[in-house]
Amino acid sequence: MFHKILIANRGEIAVRIIRACKELGILSVAVYSEADRDSMHARLADESVCIGPAASAKSYLNIAALMAAAELTDAEAIHPGFGFLAENAEFADIVIESGLVWIGPTPESMRIMGDKVTAKKKMEIAGVPLVPGSDGAVETIEEAKAVVKKSGFPIIIKASAGGGGRGMKIVHSEASLANAFSMCKTEAGAAFGDETVFIEKFLEEPRHIEVQVLGDTHGNLIHLFERECSMQRNNQKVLEEAPSPYLDSETREKICAAGLAAARAVNYVGAGTIEFLMNSDKSFYFMEMNTRIQVEHPVTEWITGVDLIEWQIRVAAGDKLDFTQDNIKIKGHAIECRINAEHPFKFTPSPGTVELYHAPGGRSVRVDSHLYTGYKIPPHYDSMIGKIITHARDRKKCIRRMQRAMDELVILGVTTNQELHQRLLANPGFQKADFNIHFLEKWLRQMRL
Repeated sequence: MFHKILIANRGEIAVRIIRACKELGILSVAVYSEADRDSMHARLADESVCIGPAASAKSYLNIAALMAAAELTDAEAIHPGFGFLAENAEFADIVIESGLVWIGPTPESMRIMGDKVTAKKKMEIAGVPLVPGSDGAVETIEEAKAVVKKSGFPIIIKASAGGGGRGMKIVHSEASLANAFSMCKTEAGAAFGDETVFIEKFLEEPRHIEVQVLGDTHGNLIHLFERECSMQRNNQKVLEEAPSPYLDSETREKICAAGLAAARAVNYVGAGTIEFLMNSDKSFYFMEMNTRIQVEHPVTEWITGVDLIEWQIRVAAGDKLDFTQDNIKIKGHAIECRINAEHPFKFTPSPGTVELYHAPGGRSVRVDSHLYTGYKIPPHYDSMIGKIITHARDRKKCIRRMQRAMDELVILGVTTNQELHQRLLANPGFQKADFNIHFLEKWLRQMRL
């Protein structure tokens, strides 16, 4: 096992990894920007190193500064968390070439799944269901028109190197195709340094279901069932739950098998997530793979009892999974609400000083956060400041537990999306699990909020 790990991240995920390190008897090194000097992760770690100014490009995305911090502290491994450089194969290469251990999948797996065109080709060979569309990259508007002639409208144009909802355009008619195609290529080049795009049939009212996988270096690969991630706004997840309330046992078995097939196709090692879109008839299609830990990993931990961060570290250290697929059972239901420092309905960011913070507690309530009273939330990073996760014997009980926890939460001094979650949890459509990925946006428009 490692003696010391450097965490190349910040905020709640850095705190989460530090806690896992402590429980494994591993020393932790936090890196922080000048804006994060007083952050919780910098305080909790055994060592902390400032790696640059507030701007991410000069700190958390600065590979040279991160490697210098690892060398300075004699760290043996680097955990990237999520976001920032977590899916950057070049960074993983540099870590490995420097003689350190990358706590994540192989750079080769990251490259394949990070390029959506290449990933689709791999999935097709593996027999994983794909959304109808282009066979690969679409270079010209003439090629785009040919694809649309086969699939029909609406279609979605996607950046091959994209993610997080960026570099995507939905097109409903031929009149807007040329302009959308040109814009998507330009945006892809600006955001990702790669203008490559591809086209898929746009599924109008799907659900977003993802399968968690975990593999070791000894050839063992398992799934830990699925998560329901359909509660989104602008392709950004707001609330997640596990298992999906929509799936029957037969569909669950099929989609989890497809997730395993996708992971096997790239010899996947570590924790990863295969994302699918599912129609109302329960047909489903591969969307992408996230080659890192997910924000919503706690709901899977609740229902399976598997500590995913611990196993990321153990797998990287060469440990063999000490359980098999048959050992993994679904136990109850879990829900996660993302807490953001933003207006609950306008979604404008709200940085500032936390004047009072009180976390909810009680049975089966988990809070992953880096907040404390007096903490100054910087304006330079993602607005997520924590997650509340509840677990119960069934979904109805879990919702009530989350409502109770949300009522107990107190964050004064900054505006948060707490009220959004309170209203959403009370919504009849949510309570009956009658929703898709457009539910939240339609509901907000109906309320005119």
